[in-house]
Amino acid sequence: MRPNRAAVTAAAVFSALAALFTPATAHAAAPGDTVTLPVDDALAALPVRDEDRTGYERTKFRHWTDADHDSCSTRSEVLLEEAVTAPEQGARCLLTGGYWYSPYDDAYFTVARALDIDHLVPLAEAWDSGASTWTAGEREAYANDLGDTRALIAVSAASNRSKSDQDPATWQPPATGYRCTYATDWIAVKTRWGLAIDTTEQSALTSILADCPNTPIEVTLAR
Repeated sequence: MRPNRAAVTAAAVFSALAALFTPATAHAAAPGDTVTLPVDDALAALPVRDEDRTGYERTKFRHWTDADHDSCSTRSEVLLEEAVTAPEQGARCLLTGGYWYSPYDDAYFTVARALDIDHLVPLAEAWDSGASTWTAGEREAYANDLGDTRALIAVSAASNRSKSDQDPATWQPPATGYRCTYATDWIAVKTRWGLAIDTTEQSALTSILADCPNTPIEVTLAR
């Protein structure tokens, strides 16, 4: 287990984070800026507030678009990027063959349709924690985020549907060896998009990270 860092004062942590996250700072981080900090500090920097699902509809996040007009949707782009063995790409980006690894359940697949593309931080969770105030364009960008490989991940359909729209307080990957990565990536995605966490989510993430290295994360801010 990682040594307890309770000796680090709150003043020191907030002083270090202020230069990265406080809008009033002269050199405040802005969309497009890249920030790097230990994952524990990134978690501490996330705003904490109650979640609200009022008005949520999945259709408010237009997804699996073809932003670069190459006939491959966001789903296909992720499958191509994450393939252990590349599939053959046919007309209109039809994928055949290929080999994929699903880290959620430590399983391998040879058929693309056996995989879902998971929004690591689910669309409903994003809505609950800030995206309800975004424009339609911002929600579309979030739902098709190919700018950070942690945002979208190819996993088994079974594990994705088991997870559904849950956060780490109620769902964690069955493959226990992946949980540190999962929690770290969750925090990175929320940092990238300026999303909040609630108290139960904060507690769950803190508990997971207690047994993980305090890994530095690098995030390019999307908003």
